[in-house]
Amino acid sequence: MSARYNEIHARSLADPEVFWAEAAEAIHWERRWDRVLDDSRAPFYRWFAGGATNTCYNALDRHVEGGRADQLALIYDSPITGVVERFTYRELRDRVARVAGVLAEAGVEKGDRVLVYMPMVPEAVIAMLACARLGAVHSVVFGGFAASELAVRIDDATPKVVLSASCGIEPNRIVPYKPLLDEAIDIAAHKPGRCVILQRPQEVADLVEGRDLDWMAAEASAEPQPCTWVEATDPLYILYTSGTTGQPKGIVRDNGGHLVALNWSMKNIYGVEPGEVYWAASDVGWVVGHSYIVYGPLIHGNTTVLFEGKPVGTPDAAVYWRVIAEHDVRVLFTAPTAFRAIKREDPTGELIRPEQIAGLRALFLAGERADPDTVQWAEDRLGVPVIDHWWQTETGWSICANPAGIELMPIKHGSPTKPVPGWDVRVLDEAQHEVAAGEIGALVARLPLPPGSFPTLWQAEERYREAYLEEFPGYYKTGDAGYIDEDGYVYVMTRTDDVINVAGHRLSTGQMEEVLAAHPDVAECAVVGVADELKGQTPLGLLVLNAGVERDHGAIQGEAVRLVREQIGPVASFKTAIVVGRLPKTRSGKILRGTVQKIADSEAYTVPPTIDDPAILPEIAEALRSAGYAGG
Repeated sequence: MSARYNEIHARSLADPEVFWAEAAEAIHWERRWDRVLDDSRAPFYRWFAGGATNTCYNALDRHVEGGRADQLALIYDSPITGVVERFTYRELRDRVARVAGVLAEAGVEKGDRVLVYMPMVPEAVIAMLACARLGAVHSVVFGGFAASELAVRIDDATPKVVLSASCGIEPNRIVPYKPLLDEAIDIAAHKPGRCVILQRPQEVADLVEGRDLDWMAAEASAEPQPCTWVEATDPLYILYTSGTTGQPKGIVRDNGGHLVALNWSMKNIYGVEPGEVYWAASDVGWVVGHSYIVYGPLIHGNTTVLFEGKPVGTPDAAVYWRVIAEHDVRVLFTAPTAFRAIKREDPTGELIRPEQIAGLRALFLAGERADPDTVQWAEDRLGVPVIDHWWQTETGWSICANPAGIELMPIKHGSPTKPVPGWDVRVLDEAQHEVAAGEIGALVARLPLPPGSFPTLWQAEERYREAYLEEFPGYYKTGDAGYIDEDGYVYVMTRTDDVINVAGHRLSTGQMEEVLAAHPDVAECAVVGVADELKGQTPLGLLVLNAGVERDHGAIQGEAVRLVREQIGPVASFKTAIVVGRLPKTRSGKILRGTVQKIADSEAYTVPPTIDDPAILPEIAEALRSAGYAGG
């Protein structure tokens, strides 16, 4: 059943230059490349060296000139403010050209950096595309990020201009952005020359005379700018991700390889045709937002949805189905945590009306490991393929997926299926040897990585080598642990840091979470390894229950412990599960397991800047203390 996939995947590895040159024919090149793959500085590989193009041209102008001018490009749906706006390709291009004019008047030229600190509004998309139009390098920082963290990014990227807004809007509060931006600029050594501020009616900000511009006034008077041609190997953006040293890592994405890979992925992985509506329910501050709210769908000629809301609470757990119905969404891509939240609020799926999701063809999940119970729940209630796929900020698009546009292979719960064409995934032990099928080890990808993945870190080439290439020479270290089964299916079990050592046995916390999530009362869970004098580490489970569960917590905790001992065995030494009200997560939905572990072990920790709600940490500490752990 995977003959077509096998043929395409094999071809992509046997002759990657021919494979990706064919894919590149779908992109507009102002000047064709000299070499498809430049390996002259291996392991620092570059794709389409010598080629010239422009990402904004390929995302907007090409479609306007090619007959899609009146097709919808962007739908903005904000249940928080009650606003829905729609932009055709022509309308979006014209606004982008004017905002590019604002940047040009502020002195921005090709290669300059522009920092984007925005909520989920159309201007966030416009800002990114306007930078791309000029050949400037944008660095999007999640709106509402702490001033100290924003200052670090300002100093690293040294932006000439900052594009921001007066505020962001959460379901129950307004988050003023401008005071955070002002404080960050005060802290930073580098001082941007201009800040362009979108004034939202919910909170009007004070502007600094001589530095700050009112966005709409500046846009109205700006001269539209044409596209600036850039080298395929020139950077399109910098996206910061957390680093182990506390210093964020600036992931660099180039223009040429990124265009080719994302355009190829829309059809071959997600199975959408140009003109169809595609919705990535993420945030432009994260890599999913970059790749699949903004660039991928527009490059491919799709209509993309920008959603300013939450899976629950804006107003309820039915909002996704309303958006799918109103905008004729064909493919939805979101995080497993979003579906766990929906499942928790609506365990039986009563709010899912079949007529609302009749046009939906597939659900894709990524960001956190998609536990089989959540996948099964979504499959049963949506009646479409639910496809877990694995990728990272660094890779920019999927490493493994069930490629809907090539052929849907049988789904195995717990696996993101097989490596995407272009990716050669292996499992290695600590001695750098490949392990047998079914054995857990480090998941790595053979070099060179395909187009679209990151070629380096911003101004930190040696750090790039040390962090990703040194431990397994000839491979990219993903930082994830897992195994490949006898059918070639990849299983991503946990971050390598989350493999715990219990009395000499290396155990996956993800495998334990999979068992706990299958308990009928459990909405979501997390397992961490806590210090143990005798065994080194023992696992601790945190359980969040479904809405409406009123059973005794002690009984549920006991059942959870028995499940793990029955399905994994006594070797897991799983003896404690604690019911908590919620789990600490980043704004992108990733559970902060490392922080929980530090609290349990009374280790010093800092509140992660990406945390969704810092108030949850004292709640977790109290729950751990009540269960006999030190609790921080």
